[in-house]
Amino acid sequence: MVKQGWKASVSLADGRELIYFGESAAWAAGHPDQRPASRFAASSELRYDALLGEWVIVAHHRQERTYLPSADECPLDPSCDGRFTEIPAPSYEVAVIENRFPSLATPSATVPARDGLLGVRPGNGRCEVVCYTPDHSASFADLTREQAALVLAAWTDRTAALSALPGVEQVLCFENRGQEIGVTLTHPHGQIYSYPFVGPRTSRMLATSAAYRRETGRNLFDAVLAAERADGSRIVLAGDHWTAFVPHAARWPYEVHVYPHQRVPDLQSLTAAGREEFCSLYLDLLRAFDRLFGMPAPYISAWQQAPVRQGREEFALHLEVFTIRRAPAKLKHLGGSETGTGAFTNDIAPETAASVLRDALRGKAA
Repeated sequence: MVKQGWKASVSLADGRELIYFGESAAWAAGHPDQRPASRFAASSELRYDALLGEWVIVAHHRQERTYLPSADECPLDPSCDGRFTEIPAPSYEVAVIENRFPSLATPSATVPARDGLLGVRPGNGRCEVVCYTPDHSASFADLTREQAALVLAAWTDRTAALSALPGVEQVLCFENRGQEIGVTLTHPHGQIYSYPFVGPRTSRMLATSAAYRRETGRNLFDAVLAAERADGSRIVLAGDHWTAFVPHAARWPYEVHVYPHQRVPDLQSLTAAGREEFCSLYLDLLRAFDRLFGMPAPYISAWQQAPVRQGREEFALHLEVFTIRRAPAKLKHLGGSETGTGAFTNDIAPETAASVLRDALRGKAA
């Protein structure tokens, strides 16, 4: 067991790492995993899509992952009353677990690496699960500002640790929330992936921002934030350190991007004041999403961070969150046009979405 003040790391019975965060971390780490010892084995491979110039992750063992267990069988609840889960302690504040069914795992040498049109590489990396609270029925929006700050601290800590691993090129902290999104565990949690490549979307943003710099001498992320703030019609929330807005070309019915006013590459670079304000702003935003239609919003939320070794001077840390719900009984599904060409169609004008979200912030229903 390794203790470092506000966090403590332990090994589970199968050798995976579990890290507790918070004032109770050392106490929680004192509870050993009482499940039978087993071997943690996962492997994945990367296959190259030559037409798009992208890597696709193949991880067939994930077919066996836990799927929507009943509340009394949730593996992310604390262990208690003789039921032993992924978290041995009877309580915790925030816990980060090495994923039992990871998309990426190290070592992962299932096949020899090869180049060319049918390129293959080992799917080396690490995937973690972030448990926000021991309360199975809660959500991120139910957290206090102090609890949200601890989650932010865990994201930051893990970003630093995973970025330092050999071969890691990008770290993504994200949350999938709601069965409509495809969530397989309903306990409030997010995930962190460390990739051995820079994701296609990030690579495209880097290329676009580099072209904008060549053409104008300005930073593209700074320019977009300034343009949105100057226009004002799509601003949802704004503070001293952050602005949350529906982007001009939003793809999803209710989509919000949250930018710090001071451009930084990643979570590690945020100021103390920026961290404090973000927690309050983000909680307000998620609660507004839940008020949109009087029911919990299915959403995806993801931190866009600079890659570990590329574009760190140009890229701007920001959070993107969107819901696929467009009306009380209607979801936004990708159609043939969108999946076939990548060209999105949005049924709601971004200005309308921003207005509805501002009303939701004031407690009005959509």
